[in-house]
Amino acid sequence: MKLHYIVTKQDENKTIKEILLAHFYISHRLLLTLKKENAIFLNHIPVSIYQPVREKEEITISLNHKEENGNILPKKMELSFVEEEEAYLVINKPAGIPVHPSLLHYEDSLSNGVAFYFQQIGLQKKIRPVNRLDKDTSGLVLFAKNEYVQEALIRQMKTKDFQKIYIAIVEGFLEEKQGSICAPIARKENSIIERCIASSGAPSITHYKVLQEGIINGFPISVVKCSLETGRTHQIRVHFRSLGHPLLGDDLYGGNHNLLQRQALHSYQISFLHPVTQKQVYYEAPLPKDLQNLIKKLP
Repeated sequence: MKLHYIVTKQDENKTIKEILLAHFYISHRLLLTLKKENAIFLNHIPVSIYQPVREKEEITISLNHKEENGNILPKKMELSFVEEEEAYLVINKPAGIPVHPSLLHYEDSLSNGVAFYFQQIGLQKKIRPVNRLDKDTSGLVLFAKNEYVQEALIRQMKTKDFQKIYIAIVEGFLEEKQGSICAPIARKENSIIERCIASSGAPSITHYKVLQEGIINGFPISVVKCSLETGRTHQIRVHFRSLGHPLLGDDLYGGNHNLLQRQALHSYQISFLHPVTQKQVYYEAPLPKDLQNLIKKLP
């Protein structure tokens, strides 16, 4: 992958470094890597980042340098591709698979499968998931194919240009059918996994809208669309528990298992500005069969 920029009159006599920082927001860490790899060109000739430029000259950045990725074991896995292009890969993750390797999932995480796929297509790059899902949450996971794309997308998460929409199924009927949950979230004392509402926590905002509700086998449930203004660990799960409406199947936060054996949460849609074209892009993943089958039972 390469980035291109034509110098404008306003840029004249600036250094390449100044332009890269101002127009591409390249981090100093990546800039050092590009210098080391001789990956910066002016009019197709390798050049120092301190070289001044003139109007209409072309700056090119090559992001094709190889990276070591030995910390993630490549493992063949069936991947459900939603989109693949030069900059990133979008995958529809099934429930039950973690995004990252761990001691308990050293070989069977989604990152292991992506590492194998990169190996097959000859892409020697680190594995860079941009958004994170819990093991038992299904739906869209975005992987950046290089450091520049990862940095650009993480910046968008901080500026709200990166939007995430989830579908959740919660217990009971919500009194307010549409609203926002604004409650700070912190790590629960003496737990490395569980989160809780706490005044000392990080600000957390979930917007929601009830899409459907009904009773199945005497058990009231609501299908809810959630959009996140912040992205805290377990945010949707913790917020709905705080309302007294935990997600179905969410044993960590008191969800009932009678209708579903995993937390009823699906990453349904993501949207962001393409890191190269700056055009808005949208991706969706249909509900998995376990959630579809449950919703079909609603009257």
